[in-house]
Amino acid sequence: MKKYAAALSASTLLLAACSTQAATLKAGELSIGSDLTYPPYNFLKDKKPAGFDAEFMTMLAEKMALNPVVKDTRFASLIIGLKSQRFDVIASTLYVTPERAEQVDFIPYMKTGGSLIVQHGSNWQPQQPEDLCGKKVGSIKGGAWIPRLNKVSTEYCQPKGLGNVEVKEFPSSPEVTQALLSGAIAVQYEDAAVAKATVEKTGNRLGISSNTLLYPVVVGLAVNKHNTELRGQLTQAFDSVVASGQYQQLLNKYNVQMPDAQEAKQALAGTL
Repeated sequence: MKKYAAALSASTLLLAACSTQAATLKAGELSIGSDLTYPPYNFLKDKKPAGFDAEFMTMLAEKMALNPVVKDTRFASLIIGLKSQRFDVIASTLYVTPERAEQVDFIPYMKTGGSLIVQHGSNWQPQQPEDLCGKKVGSIKGGAWIPRLNKVSTEYCQPKGLGNVEVKEFPSSPEVTQALLSGAIAVQYEDAAVAKATVEKTGNRLGISSNTLLYPVVVGLAVNKHNTELRGQLTQAFDSVVASGQYQQLLNKYNVQMPDAQEAKQALAGTL
């Protein structure tokens, strides 16, 4: 009996160790899927990941005693990459939507919204999605606002005979901006913080026409639905950096906010 108990105890310890290691794809490492073409949230600086999400994940990885490794992945391929186990977590300004929540588990951590960018000095200054009827609108491929713009086109523009909102998708945000600068599109729909950085980066050749946040959204980390252990570890690390005040400093630095529980719930339900 003693030998059996000892063997059982050893087996239990081994299973526990394996379970801990299984939380991430590689022991001691937190691999992060992120599209590094999206400043100020995600970009390369001196050939290293930089921006809000890079700083945020460094905080979390430190609390988890893991080495953060960012894998640069285009936005439209992030969820596919996560589900095929190319990385442990997505941290790439991924908006929380009901459709995405069917595929991944979210940890909401930030709130932002959209802005409209046009060429500087343009006589046309759109303020809201309804102003985009009959126009070519550029967006990063897979942007969460695209279904909403298509809905405006179908339910508002078409019945009024104002022409469709023609959404043109591009692999990265900088490519959308280039299309706007060249006149291939009339307006760029972009995240508010990214829009501000874009205008500054282009030497004010562009300008933000909208005065309020469009379609306020909640942003979340995404993990595979079966990996409840990693989700729990990330949530615990997040709670720790919030409690320490570290996270508020980061929010202030990038001029964004933390969503409350009600906003996170609304985002998951698609009612925000």
